[in-house]
Amino acid sequence: FFSRRLRSVETMSATMKIVKPGGASLSAFEETVAQALFDLEATNAELKADLKDLYINGASEVEVAGGRTAIVIQVPFRSLKSFHKIQQRLVRELEKKFSGKDVVIVANRRIMPVPSNNLARARPRSRTLTAVHNALLEDLVYPTEIVGKRQRFRLDGSRLLKIYLDPKDRNTTEYKLDTFAGVYKKLTGKEASFDFPVQA
Repeated sequence: FFSRRLRSVETMSATMKIVKPGGASLSAFEETVAQALFDLEATNAELKADLKDLYINGASEVEVAGGRTAIVIQVPFRSLKSFHKIQQRLVRELEKKFSGKDVVIVANRRIMPVPSNNLARARPRSRTLTAVHNALLEDLVYPTEIVGKRQRFRLDGSRLLKIYLDPKDRNTTEYKLDTFAGVYKKLTGKEASFDFPVQA
């Protein structure tokens, strides 16, 4: 009885690490990710203080090329900078816990629809579809910088966005290029490829 009660207290504490918009219920996978964050806060001295006041908005698994699975963690937009401070360490620890899966962290941003009449207040530029999708690219590859973008039109009329990343991060980022492309397609419906510019 005591151990069962202890487990339920732990689960309650873990669910404090995830707050779903509109109070939506958690999936089993989201509970697992919340538990992993709770465990890291409890046991990892390096991350404990920084994780204390942070929580996430959601988590999902995305199938990407090569039979791999990525974990996409959504965080509140206003907490993104705080997550960025610890992102490399946090991602490293989470990838250990979910062995064989790449972890990416993206901010929860809202796209506002185009106003239906001219009297409607203009949308903030940051809430347009284009701005949100561009910001998502920056989130996906953080802390690597995007150094170039090219739009390619195929013969069938479809588009492919080519994203070029800072070559200095090749060693730490190259294994995730397919993950970036798969997650971007899943979240936006748009095709993109990620690569490093050819060094002259």
